[in-house]
Amino acid sequence: MDDIKALAEKLATYNEAYRSGKPLVSDHEYDTLVEQLRELDPVHPFLHSVEPEKFESKTEVRHPVPMLSIEKAYTQDDLERFVNRVLKEVGGRDILFRVTPKLDGLAGRDDGRVFATRGNGEVGYEISRAFTKGVIPIGGRGRGIGEIVIVQSYFDEHMSEEFEHPRNMVVGIISSDNLNEFAKKALEDEKVHFVPYAVLPGWEGSAEELMKHIKDITADLKRQTDYPIDGMVASVTSEKIREQMGATSHHYRWQVAVKTKGDTAATSVNGIVWQVGRTGNVTPVLEIEPVSLSGATIKRVTAHHAGMVKEKQIGPGAEIEVIRSGEVIPKIEKIITGSAEVVVPETCPSCGEALKWENDFLKCNGSHCPAKVVQAISHWFKTLGNADWFGIKSIEKLVEKGHDSLEVIYSMSEEDFVGVGFGPVQSKNLFEAINISLTKLVEDWRFLAAFGISDLGKGDSRKLLAEVRLEDLPGIKEEEINQIHGFGSITSRAIVKGIAEIKETMHHMLSLGFNLEKTPLSSEGERVDSPIAGKGIVFTGKMKRGSREAMQAEARRLGAKVQTSVSGKTDFLVCGEKTGKSKIEKAEKKGAKIISEEEYYEMMS
Repeated sequence: MDDIKALAEKLATYNEAYRSGKPLVSDHEYDTLVEQLRELDPVHPFLHSVEPEKFESKTEVRHPVPMLSIEKAYTQDDLERFVNRVLKEVGGRDILFRVTPKLDGLAGRDDGRVFATRGNGEVGYEISRAFTKGVIPIGGRGRGIGEIVIVQSYFDEHMSEEFEHPRNMVVGIISSDNLNEFAKKALEDEKVHFVPYAVLPGWEGSAEELMKHIKDITADLKRQTDYPIDGMVASVTSEKIREQMGATSHHYRWQVAVKTKGDTAATSVNGIVWQVGRTGNVTPVLEIEPVSLSGATIKRVTAHHAGMVKEKQIGPGAEIEVIRSGEVIPKIEKIITGSAEVVVPETCPSCGEALKWENDFLKCNGSHCPAKVVQAISHWFKTLGNADWFGIKSIEKLVEKGHDSLEVIYSMSEEDFVGVGFGPVQSKNLFEAINISLTKLVEDWRFLAAFGISDLGKGDSRKLLAEVRLEDLPGIKEEEINQIHGFGSITSRAIVKGIAEIKETMHHMLSLGFNLEKTPLSSEGERVDSPIAGKGIVFTGKMKRGSREAMQAEARRLGAKVQTSVSGKTDFLVCGEKTGKSKIEKAEKKGAKIISEEEYYEMMS
């Protein structure tokens, strides 16, 4: 009984941490512990109620219909058991299943008047003020149950170095009245959304098709969804069968979450290497006893931030479990036993400057930190993407010898590279790479993003240059950027400040004569010749002639506003094979023109 009590208390602690946006364990570890409790005590109260969440100072609201959790299926056998249970329940009749992405955010219900969190499933918390803060209701108010999430690509570009997981930021926005600068920025940029489940892309098919093609279905829906995802949800489509199957006190019987675990292995930590990033964040990389995962030998694992090292007692001798799914970067699954030796640096390992804590991160603010310079130059060549040879080791060697700016590197001769200590063949390759990067065609938005200006990644660079010429940027004012849709005052201020800091470098690099492909201005007359100029367009399904990504890039070049989901601003829905019925229905409701891939190419020609 003591074991059962301790396990239930541990689950309650883990659930509270997850609901507050600071998970202590992975979803899979949590679900494994839940199953352990089920084996020990099948009737334990924790298993028969929705895991609760708390929002202090929020008004409690009773849901008209319970908002329940979802049963999990981690393996093909789990999914098959669910499907067979459904077929048995309905007498083996042919039924349809619908699969949609399982968003990893904060669940809520919006009836157009009340917006409430899930709470304990029966009673939630009123959070309608989220909309006045700037959360965008996708598809408008009153669309029912969904999740509050941040756009994934935006998070990756602007926030991933500051937050361990997008959910952390979302929970902070809802629970706190005093928002930090990152939350304010995301809200101003209209990147925090309430996404009703009804508007998500989906797949429909038979039980046989579901079990046979779930991997392909998952991959396709992931490509269509620019939000954090932690699996797929498979549901029976028939309302009559849903009513017939009903629910437990914890989950609906007609629905299951399809999730993947990935390969795991236990190992030990030998040491920690502290790395300095381009923005000054000092992050820990664990050197571990080598283990084999998904066909690769893993020797290093990122611990994300210094706060994790302190909180979870990570250091030499710590026993950990690491996980890797397919080609995904390996990460810590859980800490088995902590270390007695936990050391967090007080000074920058590169320049010796005193480090400062910002949230859970350690930061170096040294203006001439060699590691920051190396990462900035590396970011330039990686983002520009049109020349090889400038790997991190080569850049470190250049910076160490005093060649620590783009201006200097682009003025170097073949002999200069030899003088730094490179061999004759490598010196020739580096010199040729510089010339290739100057002459090979590259988009101007990619050129701009390569400077690494704060809050100006690839997507925002493309958006900005659709309104302002690259050569006019050094003199741009904050209010001019703020008037462009998608840029808030905080972002505009940061961009103007960032441009001012690299203005001289930008002038110099432009004077070198890069072969830049200009982004068409939204006001240019030449775009009128394109039938999709200024039009909102969504590409969906599997295309025959090429990838969706290539079609999107070409559409942007021709002046279209490429979107990831259908909305009231969508003019065209271009459908490939296996297009979801719900997306077509939504396009019809929104008044978008629905055309096939072939019809699209006919229109363009």
